This record gives sequence, structure tokens and C-alpha cells, in this order.
Amino acid sequence: MRTSLPHRGSWVENMRSSYLVCYDIADDKRLRQVFKIMRGFGDHLQFSVFECQFTAADLARCRAQLAAVIHHTEDQVLFVNLGPAEGRGDRVITALGKPYTAIDSPCIVV
Repeated sequence: MRTSLPHRGSWVENMRSSYLVCYDIADDKRLRQVFKIMRGFGDHLQFSVFECQFTAADLARCRAQLAAVIHHTEDQVLFVNLGPAEGRGDRVITALGKPYTAIDSPCIVV
């Protein structure tokens, strides 16, 4: 039996996965640029940590924008795939030490 690949615009291509994107940027100017890029893709959870719901195209676009900004031998960006966004339920965040508080207001990195 022959199976065909999904065509462009199919549910597979548009399926979103949840990711934690965490970064460690050595230079303040690049850090501000990375922060601005990430604000366009997801929810700011903590210093240098965002939760994003990416399609494959969104992920590729985010990675390309970040790759153009970071210094590849000094900086690091981690993409942690948390699985499909649909059906995950509500976000539950627990903390050790200082309690987690949602960041609803704009954050300015200086």
C-alpha cells in the first residue's frame, strides 16, 4: 500500500507544538535583540525563557531570525519541544525558591 505525504497547507503542516525557548547571550546588545525577536513568537515566562507554540514554519522562521543575531561561539539558544500544543490543558508552573509570577506588563531589557 502506498501512502502519500500530506500536501502543503495540511493539518500536519499547521499543527502547533509547544516549546520552551531558553537563551544565554553573552552581549547586552544581542540580548536585547534576541528578547525583541522572542516577544514576537511567544510568552515571556522568566528572564531569558519563553513559551512558544510553533508550527514547523514558525519554528524555522524563529531559528533563522535568531541565527542572524547571535554569536554562534559565544551565545546559546535552546529549543525544548514539549509536544503538541492541542490537548495539553492549562499551563501549570510551579517554582522552588522565589514564587513564579506571570509577566503581563512589557518587560524592558536594558
